[in-house]
Amino acid sequence: MLKRLASCVREYKKPTILTLIFIVCEVIIETFIPFITADLVNRVKAGVAMEELLKTGLFLVFMACLSLSCGGIAGFTCAKASAGFAKNLRADIFRRIQRFSFENIDRFSSTSLVTRMTTDVANVQMSYMMIIRTAVRSPLMFIFSVIMAYYMGGALATSFVIVIPLLIFGLFTVAKKAMPAFRAVFRKYDRLNESIEENVRAMRVVKGFSREEHEKEKFNAAAHDICNDFTRAERIVALNSPLMQICMNINMVFILYLGSRLIITNQGTTIDVGQISAMLTYGMQILMSLNMLSMIYVILTISSESIKRICEVLAEEPVLRSPESAVTEVKDGSVEFRDVSFKYSAEAGKYALADIDLKIESGMTVGILGGTGSSKSTLVSLIPRLYDVTEGCVKVGGRDVREYDLTALRDSVAVVLQKNLLFSGTIKENLRWGNEHATDAELEEACRLAQADDFIRSFPDGYDTKIEQGGTNVSGGQKQRLCIARALLKKPKILILDDSTSAVDMKTDAFIRAGFKSFIPETTKIIIAQRVASVQDADLILVMDNGKISAMGKHDELLKSSEIYREVYEQQTGGKEDGND
Repeated sequence: MLKRLASCVREYKKPTILTLIFIVCEVIIETFIPFITADLVNRVKAGVAMEELLKTGLFLVFMACLSLSCGGIAGFTCAKASAGFAKNLRADIFRRIQRFSFENIDRFSSTSLVTRMTTDVANVQMSYMMIIRTAVRSPLMFIFSVIMAYYMGGALATSFVIVIPLLIFGLFTVAKKAMPAFRAVFRKYDRLNESIEENVRAMRVVKGFSREEHEKEKFNAAAHDICNDFTRAERIVALNSPLMQICMNINMVFILYLGSRLIITNQGTTIDVGQISAMLTYGMQILMSLNMLSMIYVILTISSESIKRICEVLAEEPVLRSPESAVTEVKDGSVEFRDVSFKYSAEAGKYALADIDLKIESGMTVGILGGTGSSKSTLVSLIPRLYDVTEGCVKVGGRDVREYDLTALRDSVAVVLQKNLLFSGTIKENLRWGNEHATDAELEEACRLAQADDFIRSFPDGYDTKIEQGGTNVSGGQKQRLCIARALLKKPKILILDDSTSAVDMKTDAFIRAGFKSFIPETTKIIIAQRVASVQDADLILVMDNGKISAMGKHDELLKSSEIYREVYEQQTGGKEDGND
């Protein structure tokens, strides 16, 4: 895991190394200052000239400024290195997610992935900052201060032999006790974010059912749970301060008492006032270093959970990959299913699709009808290889989809979903997802065919109208027509409409289908619909039931041969034939 994370440092190695260098310089200077100060105190006691006093004082000011400069530069380079490391880490996670197949994404919830890219990365960034700065500074300060304390105080420094082990034991016991509570918090962040995401996405439903209070209670419960865990952990960590104060006071009393006796009994021959002042300063530095080390231990332990969660994403290998020597060109839009069966996971007890045999010629219009849960969407998701078949094979352009380069295959297939998304940006920017090089004239033509041009021109800014995130400032029908226009600009060999005209009226639906015939006659068009009118003119209609093709044929044939199709038709038309009153 550490090796994987270390690879994210990349171009920020230089500020990382500079941070370490300046931290070492800062520590050396800080531990040298009490030594000079002690010498100055002894010289003042002995009666030093004012000129010598000023020289030493100016030198101490210079040393303090130098230490401050080293610390400031280290802070700047540390911030640059840690922020850059976090940037690279987020980018690596995002790129990894972009390579995921649907099966990979199914293993992580969207809220969990968001938490890993935000809260978890922030925790790891904090740890990295602590490692390259505080985790280097504190041990060095501890070691140098102990050495200088023994050099200055001799036997007087034995007080640290008692205080240091006591403080180490206490601090790390406190940190260890706090760990379970901290670990529990980060597993609960997913629940909190999930509550927020659901509430924001379903805001209209929440308000429509007047469930605001219920959502507030659900959020408050998740937030209160996290608050309780943090409170328990912080209560334990708060013991660090009194423990630190006790050890500091014990050390101070010991040094002052024993040091004073030595000065009086030896009359300053073995130790003097300057050494005692230095010992007190070094004692403070030692104890503060140990306190910081305990905090580093807490933060690193907390971050270990975040590191594991991040590395789970980085270690996840895409289930679907392009083969070696992959085919990069799709010949045509023909589709064939041969003995296809499919289930979403190896552990699933039931197949979502079973015994599918189907052949679609390039340029055909195919309609798919079926009840909810009949696996209509699952069937078409196998064509662009969003999932791999469990048994059998799916062919596009005469070749197994597993032989194609994934990008080439998916560039040849356009899918318009019932709840397709628009992205924040202008209408033009959204449309050019289908073809980034499309001219304005091509955009307008695609929108006319998708019956979107009129309502776009009704906006004050026309095609430059800003679309809010998720397309919340356009209606469901307008959103669907923009998504259809976006797919048409792609000029795919296969166009799949997954109930994507459900929010438009039947007249508009008919105009859209007529546009398909004139604009993309050679494209294979697969239309999933709930309305018979949307598919009755298709070259082939499939009737799906419980993961199988119950019947297939043209409209007139299915009226005679399929009870399911005839029942749906009669429910929607009242049993009247087209053109009859």
